[in-house]
Amino acid sequence: MTGSLLSTPRPVPERRAPALAGTGVVLLALPVVVLGGWSLTGWGIAAGLWLAFQAIGLLLGRLRLGIGSVGSAGVVGVGRIMRATGFVGVLFAVTVSSRDVGVTALVVYALAFTAEFVSSLLLYLGGETLG
Repeated sequence: MTGSLLSTPRPVPERRAPALAGTGVVLLALPVVVLGGWSLTGWGIAAGLWLAFQAIGLLLGRLRLGIGSVGSAGVVGVGRIMRATGFVGVLFAVTVSSRDVGVTALVVYALAFTAEFVSSLLLYLGGETLG
């Protein structure tokens, strides 16, 4: 059953709900960070990175994909890779600079990214099949 579940083609789900799930995690993390005595600066860095991540994703999402758009598909692929590695690099540099700030930023950002990924995956697997 797992093979057929993952191998059945489906349309790409809308990005809005997964992005809102990740944004909700960032917003809900603020009181947890404050009450837990974690770094508010770290939360701010994570929130800023999350907004930048979403903005770049919106820009990349406007480019056409498919066989007729090989150039823009390449830009989207490289852009997505650079977006992910760039933000990990920023989180690494922040953590090296200040461990408390970096760990807070890393945890908040990772939880938001995970929420977006899991909700996107659930929407994809729950969607109608193409075939």
